[in-house]
Order: sequence, then C-alpha cells, then structure tokens
Amino acid sequence: MSITPLMPVYPRCGVRPVRGDNCHLIDEDGTRYLDFASGIAVNLLGHSHPGLIGAIQKQAETLMHVSNLYGSPQGEALAQRLVDKTFADTVFFTNSGAEAVEAAIKTARAYHQSVGNDDKYELITFTNAFHGRTMATISASNQEKMHKGFMPLLAGFKYAEFDNLESARALMGPNTAGFLVEPIQGEGGIRPGSDEFIKGLRALCDEHDLMLVFDEVQCGVARTGTLYAYEQYGVEPDILATAKGIGGGFPLGACMATEKAARGMVIGTHGSTYGGNPLAMAAGSAVLDAVANDEFLSEVREKGERIRARLEQFIGNYPDLFDFVRGKGLMLGLRMKVESRPFYAHLRDNHQLLTVAAGDQTLRILPPLVIGDAEIDEFFDKLSAGAADYQPPEVA
Repeated sequence: MSITPLMPVYPRCGVRPVRGDNCHLIDEDGTRYLDFASGIAVNLLGHSHPGLIGAIQKQAETLMHVSNLYGSPQGEALAQRLVDKTFADTVFFTNSGAEAVEAAIKTARAYHQSVGNDDKYELITFTNAFHGRTMATISASNQEKMHKGFMPLLAGFKYAEFDNLESARALMGPNTAGFLVEPIQGEGGIRPGSDEFIKGLRALCDEHDLMLVFDEVQCGVARTGTLYAYEQYGVEPDILATAKGIGGGFPLGACMATEKAARGMVIGTHGSTYGGNPLAMAAGSAVLDAVANDEFLSEVREKGERIRARLEQFIGNYPDLFDFVRGKGLMLGLRMKVESRPFYAHLRDNHQLLTVAAGDQTLRILPPLVIGDAEIDEFFDKLSAGAADYQPPEVA
C-alpha cells in the first residue's frame, strides 16, 4: 500500500508533540516548543491546567456518555450558565465548530420555514470567511481552495464583501434568511469587522426580520478579552456558533440562540449522538470556571494590549518584512509584506515558536490565555531571532 494509515489530507510538518507543559509542547525527541498557536485557538488554558484535567478525570470515572434520549443534568447546567452569561435563551451542544455552524444554518432557515416562509433559505456570507469543512460550511465559504474536488456546492449562499455593508445590502432579496458572519475573521487574516459594518447588519436584520448569525468559533470564549466578541460591538446576534476554546482541548461546540430565533428547532428537527455528553460538559464547565469572570477577561485584554504595543514597536525594526498588527485581545494578526507561511515555518523549525499562518499574508498569534510574563518575553526573544535570520524564499 502506498497510502498512509492516516488519510493524507494534512500537510503535516516534522513537529510531533507527545506532551504538553502549560504553554509549551514537547516533541517525541524532547524538543520544547513555545505554543502561540494553541491548537488554533483551542487550548486557551494551556496544556496542563489542573482544573480542566481534574474535571475530565472526575467525570470519566463517573459517567462519560449517555444517549440524548435521556435527561442531561450536566448539559442543562452548562447550558444555563451560557444562557446566564450571553444573549442566548437556549443552547444545542455539538462536537465541533463545523457542527455548530451547521446547527446555526439550520436554525436560521427553520426560523422562517417553520411558519411557512419556505422561500427564505439563503444566507449572505462574506469573502475570505472560513466556516468549516462540511459540505454546508464549505458552501458558505467563498474560498475556491476549499471547493475544489467537492462540487457541486450546496445551494443557499451568496457572498458579499467582508466589512462592506452596501455589498451585503445589495445581495438581499426575497430568498434572504439572514447573514452569517465572523465578527473577527480568523483564517481570513485576523480581520475585525468595523462597528459600522456589524451594527449595520444588525439593523438590516431588524428591519427585514432576518437572522443575524455570528460564527465565533475562533474569536469566542474569552479569546478577545470578553466572553464573546459580539459584546465589544454593542449588538447581539440572533444565533451564535461557538467551539474551539469552549472545551479547552476537549471536542465541544454549541449553537446558541434566542427563543425567537429557535422557534423552528423543535423535537425531531436536529440531533447528535455525542453532542453534550457528560464528559464534554465537564470540560466546558471547567473552562467557564476559569475564564467567565471579570478578573480573567481583564487580564486577557491587558496582555493583548501589552503584546500589541511591543509588536508595533518591534515591527519598526523590520520594515521590509512586517506591515501592521490587528486583532483584539489575544487574537492578534501580524500582517507581513511577504507571504506568511514560509516565515511561520521558519519560526517553527528554527526557533521552536509555534504560530499559525492565515490569509492576507498574516501570521496568527493565538497563545494560551494563561500566558505570563515569562512566556511573553520568550515569544519576543524567539520572534526577534527569527526575524533577524529570516531569508524570504525567492519568487520563481
């Protein structure tokens, strides 16, 4: 056989972690890497948080999984905490971000179609978005690299220009059910939507009885310095997809909605075998224990501002390499004047610094939210050394 036992869909690098130690990963050969990627915004409590580990261990000893045919004390408790902390009135738990977005798409359509508006099925989405890898979520994303090999796409999505309210307005029509948007694009290059754009989408939804659906899979759960990024825009969505950090490394996601938005999600309309099982609920509860308080969120904002200020000072030393910094909290993007992927690989392979490449020539900086002064200093030491000895590849 020539195919590998693991289906070869990932461009895997030579880093092979076998252990985590707070904000570091340790390779099988003992090499330590400073992790400023966090599993792409997942390991928000690092890799050895005692509260998260203890909660999972305790629950695993008690009850890991039961069918959703039965009552769920654990799920009810976590859902209530999310309801108490957010705009939402109700929660559907999933295993991943893509599943959370799928549930959000279904919820938005069901809102209209449950009362006979069967022509209301289109969601307007935005350029450079990333919503997942399922057929519906790649159809909701306008990136050709995700579409290739999987045509035809699912109907029901139109693409407007991100951060352009008039572009979104121009696509509205009799089939429009709502808007699906990342308030801060992750894969697209850590691009926050402007206040005017996000508030304008809310106003359009209010005027035309449409659903405003936020994809906060990457920017949610304290990553930007508030529990969810929508709080910083002064608006509330009707539906929100969350995942990644909500489980701290354990597979967990959720679709949250207002009572009005969820009117079509009744018995038999949706389901999940594993979604909301007791083990996942224990992980999610431990994460909220750690992050859903003013002191922790304030520290995230403070650390984010400190790193941003140092980055803005640092990039002035390399005007041919770096352009500017953008983002919120500890979801920061360093836009480069050259392609970011070779530099990201250089930092990883030569300086044991893990970051994440993104679109628009951007390097994503997504550290665990529990970083301290020592990790911040180590990050800048490694970044400085990496910039000093970096030789961009010649363009053929």
